[in-house]
Amino acid sequence: MANKDYYSTLGVGKNASDDEIKSAYRQMAKKYHPDLNKTPEAAEKFKEINEAYSVLSDKQKRANYDQFGSADGPQGFGGGQGFSGFGGNGGFGGFEDIFNIFSNFGGRGGGRPQQEEGEDINTNLTITFTEAAFGVEKEITITRKERCKDCGGTGAKSNSDYVTCSECNGAGRVTHTQQTLFGMTRTTGICRNCNGKGKVVKEKCPNCRGAGLKTVTTKIKVKIPAGIDNDQIIRLNGEGHQTASTDGVAGDLRIAIKVQSHPLLVRNGLDLFVDVYAPITTLLLGGKVEVPTLKGITTIDVAPLTQSNTKYTLKGKGIKYLKGFGSGDIIVTLKGEMPKDVDKNTIKILKELKDSINEKAYPKTNNYKKKLEN
Repeated sequence: MANKDYYSTLGVGKNASDDEIKSAYRQMAKKYHPDLNKTPEAAEKFKEINEAYSVLSDKQKRANYDQFGSADGPQGFGGGQGFSGFGGNGGFGGFEDIFNIFSNFGGRGGGRPQQEEGEDINTNLTITFTEAAFGVEKEITITRKERCKDCGGTGAKSNSDYVTCSECNGAGRVTHTQQTLFGMTRTTGICRNCNGKGKVVKEKCPNCRGAGLKTVTTKIKVKIPAGIDNDQIIRLNGEGHQTASTDGVAGDLRIAIKVQSHPLLVRNGLDLFVDVYAPITTLLLGGKVEVPTLKGITTIDVAPLTQSNTKYTLKGKGIKYLKGFGSGDIIVTLKGEMPKDVDKNTIKILKELKDSINEKAYPKTNNYKKKLEN
């Protein structure tokens, strides 16, 4: 997916609005639908169009695609866990209106069945700066709908307390035929009589009151990968709300990570920036200066006559790459600190020092004076 140009597939620019993308998709879907276009390449083209729209119509997938070249974003942590974001449902379920239009050109069978899907759960998790840098495992508490254990999701008190729905004959979906601009079409949707269950309850389960679902509070362990940044999303597949149907698919749990700020270090991408203050005498005479890092204090060697705002780079001491090996750097800006209070003896020494230093030792000062004279 990373090498495909979805914008070119739909014939739109990268700055296209949601409406422009949807309009382009509709036009191309009509043009290449296999029931209208019998050319050999039409089916493959139609598949590419749907894949492109499934990404560009979802805000988070589109953002991931624009930034990482993949709708899934920076994944690769296993266990059904990955990065995503809050936003629309995405996938082919979002195209039901299009597929309903094209579901049966030329008298083909009814519309494609859709698997019942549970809703996603969105939540936040706050971690420290250090936890984000090195990774951590956390346990969070969520409230979600789970299939009732007493009735197995049927909503009935017992196996004899429900019957096959007469409207859909147990399929859970019904097909309607209607005349449209494109001819006779068939649309398939969830049966309202049984709400897609295929069965009608005669006596409700006392535990879930016929819903087939119970609201429960549960704890989930979450692995936070090293290098994660503020507002990135971790997605746990299948940890969202369940469905009453055993054939349904549970939704996902989406966790927005909130990273606390560090008292000294400032993150920008994979690099860390820090201002370190040292006595002005250290800048004059040279010496060692302590620098904070993610793993504690280290030191840098400062040469004599070092200027204030001199920068030092600590290679590989920054944030770890989410994918692959290596880390960013720590960029240190050394600043000279003037003493706030000095005694008379120190003042005398400083005056002697001032008199002993030739004015030519201050090129910036001399250049400043020359500019004023001109």
